[in-house]
Amino acid sequence: MNTSPSADRARLHAIVEGIVQGVNFRYYTVRRARSLGLTGWVANRWDGTVETVAEGPRAALQEFLGWLHEGPPAAHVTRVNARWEEPTGEFTDFRIVYL
Repeated sequence: MNTSPSADRARLHAIVEGIVQGVNFRYYTVRRARSLGLTGWVANRWDGTVETVAEGPRAALQEFLGWLHEGPPAAHVTRVNARWEEPTGEFTDFRIVYL
């Protein structure tokens, strides 16, 4: 049984649909992720959705996922397609990227 601090770490990959571009979604996502101690990135996609990959403690990721379903005040989230993956440890911070 693995009881190391990294045992509860996970990776969340999510695509958020709805009115999520042009409403500061990426900015608020960075703020929320950093406040939860997560690393990773968020980006606008060509199809009008927002994509994010985040790594950190599973409990913080669960809270982050709940927030993605709501988004910032001006957003209107209609769907979040999320999947859990194995963390890679490749990120040092959480930032906006451009796909």
